[in-house]
Amino acid sequence: MKVARTPSELERRPRAIALGTFDGVHLGHRTVIEAANGEGLTPTVVTFDPHPRQVLGYGVELLATLERRLELLAELDVEETLVVPFTLEVAALQPDEFAASHLLGIGGELIAAGESFRFGNKRRGDLELLRRLGARTKVVPLVPGISSSEIRTLVADGEVRAAAAMLGRPFEVEGTVVSGDARGGTLGFPTANLRADPAALMPRYGIYVGEALGHRAAISIGVNPHFGGEERRIEAFLLDYEGDLYGRRLVVELWDRLRDEAVFESEAALVAQIARDVDAARAATRP
Repeated sequence: MKVARTPSELERRPRAIALGTFDGVHLGHRTVIEAANGEGLTPTVVTFDPHPRQVLGYGVELLATLERRLELLAELDVEETLVVPFTLEVAALQPDEFAASHLLGIGGELIAAGESFRFGNKRRGDLELLRRLGARTKVVPLVPGISSSEIRTLVADGEVRAAAAMLGRPFEVEGTVVSGDARGGTLGFPTANLRADPAALMPRYGIYVGEALGHRAAISIGVNPHFGGEERRIEAFLLDYEGDLYGRRLVVELWDRLRDEAVFESEAALVAQIARDVDAARAATRP
């Protein structure tokens, strides 16, 4: 999939454009993208980074990094994506100006978006405006019960299996593997310590089971209270994995939440509990 960050990087050609932020690329977003496919036009996504809510001063925790979002879009047979760098200047563009430069200007003949999507200065642009400007449009109804805000609520509560039903895939944590305290290795369970994007949504602290690199995993998210930790850590033990992960980007699926973090009466008790968590990871099923 070709990725551009300015309209000039894309050749003008007949396009079917899916328009939206698509944070998380959940099932509702997929209906918009599917609406722009199969039209005999180049399937194209026009999206934004950073998230518009961040630029406009509203807090939002991201369901996926831009890199992961682009990977998920490529899996949906999107051929080209225009990632619009969202700034206050872009937000101030009149809707017809934005349409001319970023939609019609790259050859947009059909444009699909969710029924509540708005763009341009004071959010005055909608699909009806695009229709008046000469584009064919598809207004995609919201998928009942599915929204980014509801997914964030579920993940914050640790309900990652319920969130997966809305995402159409397991919720993921992602980051670069960095050096940790190396305690896992001394306990017999070496872990990959992830440095995540500070803007990324983090689930409720606790112990999870999931998968990374095709290996089942037991994942700790929290402050590791048994060792008196205060800094948030994401630590993944990949079952039956051998190799050096330092410096590597790792995407970890979370399938289920097993338990809260805990302080144990002894190191032996901690090791025994980790062994039970590993057994649970082996027996877990993917949402």
